[in-house]
Amino acid sequence: MELQIDMGLLEKLKVLSDAAKYDVACTSSGVERKGVRGAMGNAIAPGVCHSFSADGRCISLLKILLTNECIFNCAYCLNNCNSDVRRASFTPEEVCTLTMEFYRRNYIEGLFLSSGIMGSPNMTMERIYQTLSLLRNTHQFHGYIHVKAIPGADPALVEKTGFLADRMSINLELPTSDSLQRLAPCKSRTTILSPMRQIQNRISDNKQEIVAYRKAPAFVPAGQSTQMIIGATPENDFQVMSVAEGLYQRFQLKRVFYSAFVNVNGNSLLPALPGGPPLLREHRLYQADWLLRYYHFQVSELLSEERPDFNIFLDPKCDWALRHMECFPVEINTASYQTLLRVPGIGYKSAERIVKARRRNRLDFDDLRRIGVVLKRALFFITCSGKMMYRTKLDADYICENLMRDKKQIPREIRESGYRQLSLFDKEICESFQLPPEEVVPVQQQITAV
Repeated sequence: MELQIDMGLLEKLKVLSDAAKYDVACTSSGVERKGVRGAMGNAIAPGVCHSFSADGRCISLLKILLTNECIFNCAYCLNNCNSDVRRASFTPEEVCTLTMEFYRRNYIEGLFLSSGIMGSPNMTMERIYQTLSLLRNTHQFHGYIHVKAIPGADPALVEKTGFLADRMSINLELPTSDSLQRLAPCKSRTTILSPMRQIQNRISDNKQEIVAYRKAPAFVPAGQSTQMIIGATPENDFQVMSVAEGLYQRFQLKRVFYSAFVNVNGNSLLPALPGGPPLLREHRLYQADWLLRYYHFQVSELLSEERPDFNIFLDPKCDWALRHMECFPVEINTASYQTLLRVPGIGYKSAERIVKARRRNRLDFDDLRRIGVVLKRALFFITCSGKMMYRTKLDADYICENLMRDKKQIPREIRESGYRQLSLFDKEICESFQLPPEEVVPVQQQITAV
């Protein structure tokens, strides 16, 4: 460990912004709050400023750790107590200075603050609370704040902090308790889920308080989220998505984030990943997560114990459609909203526009194009007034072959395997990651049950 005695604020920022890059925060703020006289900033639902981490993940621009010192020895974490890394810690006043000065310069629209565990969970949570208290009450910062709750901290500290933050998150870390016990024996599922349940219950109670007393302070108005590391442990996609589905149902989370594992420690308990982080797998999990939250799918419809992993060549919605050709074609002018959501190429906003527009007129394919339907996918699964867009075969193999010509099935950033790091300090092209070996399996082995 490299100790820094008199490290300046800029040096600390370099260390602690880099140390925070594996905390996923590519999310909109989810909260609206207008500026008020005498306060600095506001918060809008479209979110905070974003940048991109070295492995292609979208992050908020001012995303820092309060400290990268830590008493824990999690095998997957760059900042664990045995790692030989530069250590630094911000004081609450320094975080306030950075936030206010960057905000005044229009560099940021909010703050994402996480932390290693310094001293004890209570000590760390107390410093996070002090930081938010200074920002809100002394500096009158009215902008968006996303903060990590520290598992094992006093519930009273978590609650006090929740009244100052817009969003709170507690990292689940790994999909199963067995994996957590193996790679992070200092942590437990109980210490993680207990504050998650506390926050959920307090959010629910606070909503009732606000209804009864309009001026009641808001508790975590943008909700809570969590993060799972993907690829460090052997869980398949079915297990990962089942955990996510359970979290949404039991804890009413706003988001579950999936973080492709990056082997930063070379620990013998961790996979080597010679091909780099499983970014395409992460991408498929996010697509499936979207289907759970906005398209009324269930995990059991997308995966099963017999078919436990996503098709890497087709997005989960197209893959589902090809395995359920008995549901198609769908007549655009009569299908229900729920049925339209199942059609590849029709998003939930496009489905709403279709339902609204057909009240006045019967729709044709030109209307659908104007509405925003992606016809190069949808045309195989829909009819307008009983007719398809082109004469085409309702054959799964034929449709699959055509869908795979769509380069967007695998994002350009992953196909080209190159990422640009945008940071406060440089704009150099960062290290490229190639697709892992399992992602170059012949196509015919990936297209199953169609």
